[in-house]
Amino acid sequence: MTSDAPASTTPATRRVGVMLPRDLPAAEVLPFARRADELGFDELWVVEDLGFRGGVAQASAVLAVTDRITVGIGIAPAAARHPAFAAMEIATLGQLFPGRVIAGIGHGMPDWMRSLGAWPASPLTLLEETTTAVRSVLRGTPVPPGRYVTVDHEEFLELPDVVPPLVLGVRGPRSLALSGRVADGTLLAEPAPPTYIRAALGHIAADGPHELITYDVAHVDDDGDAALEAVRPGLAYVGEPDWAPHLVNLDLAEDLAELRGRCDSPAAFAAALPLAWVDALSLAGTPEAVSAKIAARHDAGATSIVLTPVGEDRLGQLEQLARVL
Repeated sequence: MTSDAPASTTPATRRVGVMLPRDLPAAEVLPFARRADELGFDELWVVEDLGFRGGVAQASAVLAVTDRITVGIGIAPAAARHPAFAAMEIATLGQLFPGRVIAGIGHGMPDWMRSLGAWPASPLTLLEETTTAVRSVLRGTPVPPGRYVTVDHEEFLELPDVVPPLVLGVRGPRSLALSGRVADGTLLAEPAPPTYIRAALGHIAADGPHELITYDVAHVDDDGDAALEAVRPGLAYVGEPDWAPHLVNLDLAEDLAELRGRCDSPAAFAAALPLAWVDALSLAGTPEAVSAKIAARHDAGATSIVLTPVGEDRLGQLEQLARVL
């Protein structure tokens, strides 16, 4: 019999995590994970971006070399794996590392998925059917037949005692509402200022407990302006149309769109951002300033704040980020 309570995996509601950078040199991946565990971060999130490293492989490796930290996969594209195999991977991690796994899925970046011929006619339908199927398989309950997904999982004989939570990495209103209906939680990509968190929760409108995990580029330095300059390149794509939901209710939204229109590239846009805007859209600054920003995101309703380190020395920056814990 499996437990249907993800609370055993993620008991606290004001957690702080860190992202394992997608381009971290391979020799630094396991030391980074071990040090994040030692420093006291609640979570370590791995990403599955096309052309970099697989999410499940990274998660299994870092779980094996750490003792305490919860590991999240954020996110695996729904179209990348059949739900039966996705459930099998998640169940395996849940069996081997009970209570330490959060599984994230999403649409995937449209351009990437289209380049692979894997972008469905109805992304929302695929994501809903995939989420429902994976959660059903993990709980040993029947999977309703759908447009994209058909799973007869009588052969799944070993299920985890603690079912890993399944969260959706989504951003638009319709996808957020879907997450509120069918998932255990939602993951918001960067930037995730408090205004976006509150707006997202309004769309999610979950009937019961629902995780809300946020990503933000982060840098901690005793020189606050230097920290802000360090994260500037990480905000290069904030001006692109897909990121419009992140700017909802921000006073700077219209001015930011106008600035992007005057810049000929995302890099030029990032270079032109006023420092005050960089401050509003990141978790960068002195330890005290970043701690206050984290608290504001928790107060807005986020349960876990994930810091994305930037710069050349990510292991060194990991030590600095831990000053906010």
